[in-house]
Amino acid sequence: MSWQCSKVQEHPKNFTYIVECSDGTLYTGWTNNLEHRVETHNVGKGAKYTKSRRPVKLVYFETYSSKEEAMRREWEIKQLSRTEKWKLIKAK
Repeated sequence: MSWQCSKVQEHPKNFTYIVECSDGTLYTGWTNNLEHRVETHNVGKGAKYTKSRRPVKLVYFETYSSKEEAMRREWEIKQLSRTEKWKLIKAK
């Protein structure tokens, strides 16, 4: 009996996320590795914006199957006011 191994391809996960910075501001981004990206922000190697506002705390994320969808949603969230972003965060 021979076993044929088939490689199961997982659908890649892409995330749009919001972190709260230590000064209370919000930063929105996208990534394909959420845990690593938050760690990157917290060691000062993430976005220039978060570098001086560490530590950051993940407060919201959404999952998408494509990079394009995640990037589109990032843009949409960045158009929201701070109040609208907090409404989105609290609604999850």
